[in-house]
Amino acid sequence: MNAQMAVIITSVSFLLTYALIVSEKFHRTIVALVGAMVLLFAGIMSQEEAVHAIDFNTIGLLVGMMIVVGITRKTGLFEYLAIKAAKRAKGEPLRILVAMAAITAVASAFLDNVTTVLLIVPVTFSITKTLKVNPIPFLVTEVLASNIGGTATLIGDPPNIMIGGATDLGFMDFVINLAPVVIVIYIVTIMILKLIYRRDLQSQPELAQLIMEFDETVELKDRSLLKKCLAVIGLTVAGFVLHQFIHLPSSVIAMGGASLLMLMSRIDPEEVLHAVEWPTIFFFVGLFVLVGGLEKVGVIESVARGSLEVTGGQLNTTVMLILWLSAIASAFVDNIPFVATMIPLIKTMGQLSAMPLEPLWWALSLGACLGGNGTIIGASANVIVAGISERNGYPISFVGFMKVAFPFMLLSIVISSIYIYLMYLM
Repeated sequence: MNAQMAVIITSVSFLLTYALIVSEKFHRTIVALVGAMVLLFAGIMSQEEAVHAIDFNTIGLLVGMMIVVGITRKTGLFEYLAIKAAKRAKGEPLRILVAMAAITAVASAFLDNVTTVLLIVPVTFSITKTLKVNPIPFLVTEVLASNIGGTATLIGDPPNIMIGGATDLGFMDFVINLAPVVIVIYIVTIMILKLIYRRDLQSQPELAQLIMEFDETVELKDRSLLKKCLAVIGLTVAGFVLHQFIHLPSSVIAMGGASLLMLMSRIDPEEVLHAVEWPTIFFFVGLFVLVGGLEKVGVIESVARGSLEVTGGQLNTTVMLILWLSAIASAFVDNIPFVATMIPLIKTMGQLSAMPLEPLWWALSLGACLGGNGTIIGASANVIVAGISERNGYPISFVGFMKVAFPFMLLSIVISSIYIYLMYLM
């Protein structure tokens, strides 16, 4: 097969795969794997090249954290924290909204966003039903908080996991460079949401008293397992903080924590491995192979050269282009395939020019993670919350969510632009 035909087949396979993922007519995992298999059957990539294209650091980190979170879910810790927060807020809806948002944001920095909302949203419905208030303001706030909180750390959101796996950036690099702006964005977002929803979140004192009668200790199903989980989570986070100094990849830290917790908990491995979202893992595998094909046939290099021509090779222009393009694109399409494509593109831009790459990585992370807040399909957590809400009789429309969330997304990117300019471009 000549080089031109290889470029055409690879490009068409990638674009068709992306289009089918966006259309949601087929499961994204199936689409990504079929796209990858096309490249292997066409002889564009060998089996060895396909395996080499898979970022096993990303895969290992995801699997390890999914196992740790899956075992911890059995303890009832997250439900306990949510009810405890509602009682600390004295049953006042607006204060509960702020408390639930804080728990969601912090949890999302250390767990995957989907798991966080799956744990928090059912408790939210229980609380809002008791208070007889509309749950949608709570759900919208939790979605925004989840995506904002997940931006702050290496393990908080898949785009960050992918960026960390492809670079030498460690856990503390993400915290030091992203957490400050994330905290500012979170505070501004919550302050504005309080103003927007203050009239909608009124409840009667006698209903607030019912919240105070909730017994959060009932949610703690296994205190012995909880102690083990907290110990292992503490060790794992410590490992992430130190992994650049002890020279162990983040995937090894995550899988080490998962293995230790499986050993300590003595839960049947088959049951534990059900906690791993295998469709997500194989979705990543397919994407890595597809992007590896684009790299092999030279498409990535061509796009990188074209991008440098558009920006004139100027760091400021390139960083802002990546930030805003990532945000707008991630609001309407899955940010995982977008980031999978952008990572080798940025690497190639670094090879073709003398510009420092670190500001570009932070721009990609902020744009892709925060951009997910733009629409109800912008992030997996958004889709999950919308589905749960609809099953409970409170459908969240695409336009209804976008009216509230899209301006917040734009505001977060404006704040990120100012932050990046002041920190890296002045």
